[in-house]
Amino acid sequence: IASPILTQKVNFEVIFLLIDTHVHLNDERLYQDLKLHIQEANEVNVTKMICIGYDIKSSQKAIEIANQYDGVYASVGIHPSEVKKASINDLDKIAAMLNNKKVVALGEIGLDYYWDKTFIDLQKEFFIKQLEIAKKYDKPVIIHMREAALDTFDILKQYRLPGVMHCYSGSLEMAHRFIDIGMYLGIGGVVTFQNSKEIKRVVEGIDLKYIVSETDAPYLAPVPYRGKLNRPKYIREIVEKIAEIKSVDVSVVEKQIEENVKKLFNI
Repeated sequence: IASPILTQKVNFEVIFLLIDTHVHLNDERLYQDLKLHIQEANEVNVTKMICIGYDIKSSQKAIEIANQYDGVYASVGIHPSEVKKASINDLDKIAAMLNNKKVVALGEIGLDYYWDKTFIDLQKEFFIKQLEIAKKYDKPVIIHMREAALDTFDILKQYRLPGVMHCYSGSLEMAHRFIDIGMYLGIGGVVTFQNSKEIKRVVEGIDLKYIVSETDAPYLAPVPYRGKLNRPKYIREIVEKIAEIKSVDVSVVEKQIEENVKKLFNI
């Protein structure tokens, strides 16, 4: 009797990259165990990260880290909360850093009226000058915006640069306005918080092709790690929450974010 022919069905699963577009590996809380955090992230398929600078020193450190690790890139800039400590000459240093091939964006820059409103004019001056640098060097921008949505929008619309609204916290209406002038929305751990109704409404109401994922580590760890040290490997919890809100498979979100990041940052 002839033996039956045994057939085996093989399933091929397409693996997409998980990408953290905003992480502070240059923060001492992560930097002291840098190799471990990058290794742990790689083990859960977080293979690309953008390390964000916020002043001259942190921007230089971001470049050093990016030059050390293949999957890490850097963004350089002067944060609105740091402009009082900076000088106009520092902007020349930021511009020079953009020549490094691992620097993919200018930021974290923008406006922050939450902590201190006494130097708004200086914030605007540095913001505008850095946007001009980004325009000259053809770099996307990473925007910090806190309680300054209208001023941020009014300035950005004059430059029409591509970029990311980091840790987006505005309304759905403003989200559409920022998207209309070329911006993507950075969605981080806040979207997993139980009381974060507005950002969930934003994620539900915009197309995935305008979303990128970020941890902002070591800050704002997602549920179930809220209140603890945030790590780049936790980007998965954020992506899974986005998929849940959009009622799509996680792979759909992963694929679209990967395409968005490639398009925006050319990586």
